[in-house]
Amino acid sequence: MAGRRAGTATLIAVLVVIGWLVVGGVAGPYAGKLGDVATNDNASFLPADAEATRAQDLAAGFVDRQTTPALVVYERTSGITEADRQRAAADAARFAQVRGVVAPIPPPVPSQDGQALQVVVPIDEAEGEQIGQVVDELRAVAGADRDGLTVDVAGPAGLLADLIEVFSAIDGPLLLVTLVVVLVILLIVYRSPVLWVFPLLAAGMSYSLAAVFVYLLADHDVIKLNGQAQGILTVLVFGAGTDYALLLIARYREELHRHDRPWAAMRTAWKGAAPAIIASGGTVIVSLLCLLLSSLNSNRALGPVAAVGIAATLLVMLTFLPALLVLGGRWAFWPRRPPADRADPQAEHGVWARVAGFVARRARVVWLATAAVLALLTIGLTQLGVTTLGQTDLFTNRTESVAGQEAVARHYPAGTGSPATIFTGEETAQRVAQVAQGVPGVAAVRPVTRRDQAGPPDPNAPPKVVDGRVQLEATLADPPDSKRADRTIRDLRAAVHAVPGSGSVVGGFTAINVDTSDASARDRNVIIPVVLLVIAVILALLLRALLAPVLLIATVVLSFLATLGLCALIFRHLLHFPGVDQSFPLFAFVFLVALGIDYNIFLMSRVREESVKRGTRPGVLAGLAVTGGVITSAGIVLAATFSALAVLPLVVLVELGVAVAVGVLLDTIVVRSLLVPALSYDIGPGIWWPSRLGRANRQARHAR
Repeated sequence: MAGRRAGTATLIAVLVVIGWLVVGGVAGPYAGKLGDVATNDNASFLPADAEATRAQDLAAGFVDRQTTPALVVYERTSGITEADRQRAAADAARFAQVRGVVAPIPPPVPSQDGQALQVVVPIDEAEGEQIGQVVDELRAVAGADRDGLTVDVAGPAGLLADLIEVFSAIDGPLLLVTLVVVLVILLIVYRSPVLWVFPLLAAGMSYSLAAVFVYLLADHDVIKLNGQAQGILTVLVFGAGTDYALLLIARYREELHRHDRPWAAMRTAWKGAAPAIIASGGTVIVSLLCLLLSSLNSNRALGPVAAVGIAATLLVMLTFLPALLVLGGRWAFWPRRPPADRADPQAEHGVWARVAGFVARRARVVWLATAAVLALLTIGLTQLGVTTLGQTDLFTNRTESVAGQEAVARHYPAGTGSPATIFTGEETAQRVAQVAQGVPGVAAVRPVTRRDQAGPPDPNAPPKVVDGRVQLEATLADPPDSKRADRTIRDLRAAVHAVPGSGSVVGGFTAINVDTSDASARDRNVIIPVVLLVIAVILALLLRALLAPVLLIATVVLSFLATLGLCALIFRHLLHFPGVDQSFPLFAFVFLVALGIDYNIFLMSRVREESVKRGTRPGVLAGLAVTGGVITSAGIVLAATFSALAVLPLVVLVELGVAVAVGVLLDTIVVRSLLVPALSYDIGPGIWWPSRLGRANRQARHAR
C-alpha cells in the first residue's frame, strides 16, 4: 500500500513538473518583452483632475501635433565663433530631416553673454517610447565636442531619453545581478551543490508567469507599466519567492527527519508551512492593492503589477517547488542529507536555541532595550528631506541631459525650453499676461501666435485663439525641476486664478512636478492608515487574537520609522543625495511594512502552533529556535535582492533598494529575533487575548 502511494505521489509530482515546464516555455519570452509595453511619461500618470492634466488637454487644441522639446545646446566659454553659428545652423537643418521631428525648426538662439547657442527641436509625442531613438539620432547629428565647443542634447526629450536608457537595463543587467545574488546566498545557506537549483528554478518560473499577466494587462491598457514598476517586479518576485522557498524547504527538512518517504514529509511540511506562506503573501498582495487608492496612475499601476508578481510566486512555490523537491528526495540535500532519525528539529538549531535562552532570561530588558535603540534611530528622520528630485539630482551619474540643462542654466533663463503654459480667456489674456509677468521667478511671458507652428515667434503676430481661449508661455528664471521653479508655479497659479473671469489654467513641465508632489502627499495620508488596518485584520484572523496583531504592527511601524531615520543619515552623509523623492516614503512604507510583517507572520504562526502543544512561553522559545535560521536567511536574501536596484543609476530606485535592504535586516535581526519574542515571552499567555488559547495556557499554568 505504501509503495502504491509513493508511486502515485511520484507520478503526480512528475505531471506537475511537466505541466509547469510547458507553462514556462510559453511564458518565458514575455519576461524580455515587458519593456515593449512600458511607458515613462510622467504626465500620463497624473490624476485626470490635476490642473496640469487639464492644461495638457487644452494644449492639444493649439497644435496640430503634441510635441516634446529637445534642447540642443552649443557652448564655448571663450565666446561663440562664426564657425560655431554655421555649425549650429547646419545641424538645425539636419535635425529637421530626422524622423519624428516636427519641422520647421526655429533658428539657433544666441545667449546674451555670447557663449552659447540653443536650438529647440520639437519631437512628435506620438513617437512614444521611440522618442529615445529620436534623441539618439539628434545626438549623432550634433556630433561630439570639438575644438572647445561642447554640444549636449537636453530638455524634456533629452531627460526622457536618458530615463529610457536607464530602464532598458532592467531586462538584462538587473535580472542578471538579481539571479547572481540569489544564487550566491543560496549556496551559502544550503552549502549544497544541488539544492540551490530548486528555489532558483521556481523563482524564475514565478517571474515568467508574472511577466505574462503583466504584459497582457499593460498591452490591453488595463494598467500603465513604467520602468520603476518593472524593476521592482523583478527584485520582488525573486526576493519573495526565495523567501517562501526557504521557509518550505526548512519545514520539509524537519519532516524528513520524521518520515521515511519524501512525499509523506512534503505533505506534512506543506500543511505546516503553507498557511503561513499564504498569509504572508496575502498580506503583501492586499497591502500592494491598497495603492489602487492612489490618485497617481503610476502608483495605481505599481500595486497590481507587484500584486500579480506575488500571486504568481505563491502559486508556483506551493505547487511547482514541492513537486521538484519530492522528485529530488533526500539526495537534493547532498552532502547533508537528513536521515529519518525522528530527531527533534530544535537539536539542529543550537545558535538560535541559545538566542531563545537569552531572551527567556532577560525578556523585559531585551524588548525595552531594542525598542529604545529603534526609537533612537528615528531621530534621523529630521534629515530625510522629502522633495521633488530635480533633473540634476535624479541620476547617480552625470548624463548628457543633466550636462545640457546645466549649460542652459548658465547662459539663459533656466526655464528656457520648458516654459509654463497658461490657458486663459481671450478677453482677459492681456491682463493675465501682465499679472504673470509680475510674479517673481517669471522671466518672460508671450502669447502663442498663429505663426509659431510655421517659423520663429513673431511678436507682432496675433495670438492664436481656440474655443475662446489664448495660450501664453511663461519662461521661468529658474531650472524647471528646481524647488524655486515649483514655488514660482504655485505663485503663478495663485496670481492668474485671481484675475476675474479668466478661468486660467497653468500647466507645463514644472506644473506636472508640482501636481505630482501634491498627489503624493495626499496618497501618503490616505493609503498608509488603510494598509495598517488591512494588515491588522489579516493578523487577527491568522493568529485568532487581538493583542498580538496590535503589538506586531506597532513593532513593524517602529522598525519602519527607525529605517527611515537610519536611511536619511546614509543618504545624506554617505551617498550625498540631496533628499528623497516625494514617492519614496509611501513606497518604502508599503514594501517595508508588508514585507516586515511577513517575518512576524512566519515567527508567530509557528509560535502559536508550538504554544498549542507546549504553552505560550515554551512555544515562543521553540518557535524562535526553529524558525530563527530560515527567517534570517530569508531576510538576507530579500535585502540582497532589493540591493540589486543599485545597478540602476537612478536615485529614487537606489534609495528604495537601500531602504528595503536596511529595513528587512532590522526586521529579521532585531525585531523578529529579539523584540517580538522578548515582548511575547514577557506578556505570556495574554498575548493571545481574547482567544481560547490564552485562557487555556493560563489555566494550565495555574493547574501546575
